[in-house]
Amino acid sequence: MIHIESLQVKYGDFTALDIKEPITIEQGDRIGIIGSNGAGKSTFVKAILGLAGYSGKINSNIKTTDMAVHMQENNYVKTVPVKYIIQAILNTDIRKNKKLKDLIDFFDFAPCLNKKFPALSGGQKQRLTIILVLMQNAPLTFLDEVTSGLDFETRETLMSKIEEWYRDSDGSLCIVSHYYDELKTLTDKLLILDKGQVVAFGKTAELFEQFCGKVIIIVDNTEKNKRITSNLPQITAPGHLLAFSCNNAEDEISIVTNLSQNNIDYKRSSNDIEILFVNAEKHMRQGVGK
Repeated sequence: MIHIESLQVKYGDFTALDIKEPITIEQGDRIGIIGSNGAGKSTFVKAILGLAGYSGKINSNIKTTDMAVHMQENNYVKTVPVKYIIQAILNTDIRKNKKLKDLIDFFDFAPCLNKKFPALSGGQKQRLTIILVLMQNAPLTFLDEVTSGLDFETRETLMSKIEEWYRDSDGSLCIVSHYYDELKTLTDKLLILDKGQVVAFGKTAELFEQFCGKVIIIVDNTEKNKRITSNLPQITAPGHLLAFSCNNAEDEISIVTNLSQNNIDYKRSSNDIEILFVNAEKHMRQGVGK
């Protein structure tokens, strides 16, 4: 579908994105794009869409006009009910368009149709744009921080709706998000960026094993837990956690037995994207420093 051989985006003397190794987006892919602020995530999306100038080579069998995108900021006319905005943008009548009616019902948006845009809640504003994006039925859709600023419950509801909508779709989906829990259910590949460089790209399960091991055991970072686990194979984790790598069943049994004997609560994971990210990022930075 899209094959990037190389891609560089510069703003004056500043290099915002510099991709040297090939990246391919295939039909049906579900790709999470993650990285710290300034990593180049939105720049990557804009370059593919032709919204940012770049040097390099992007081969694609779909036109940029056939791609759909939900960017971080979306504003609409504020003086008319949103149903007229939808009809004007899509050039259709809601009452006569079954697909649009179904999409509005699917996202529980019908009660909002007679409201003006400023009267919508944050989640409702996001649903409006998502409806407009999904109506395009594009072969490739980008969602850029679609739940940013929303409360946990609204995020959960919105992302479960998107996951359900795409469950039987063969369209490709690329999601930029800093909410790692969202990506666990929506994606099966990751593009990890850091300061405009590609840290890693591939299937989440394979990247997890590469940077974390087959399984990790996670406990709270307390003085007691640090003392009891001081001899265990620790990997990098967010500051409030301790994480230990297990490459086989014997490692896992040994660690879990130790924790259980000391009455320590733990969590087992083979897909924690946040811990995967921090270890992949650490690996790259250590490599650069050598």
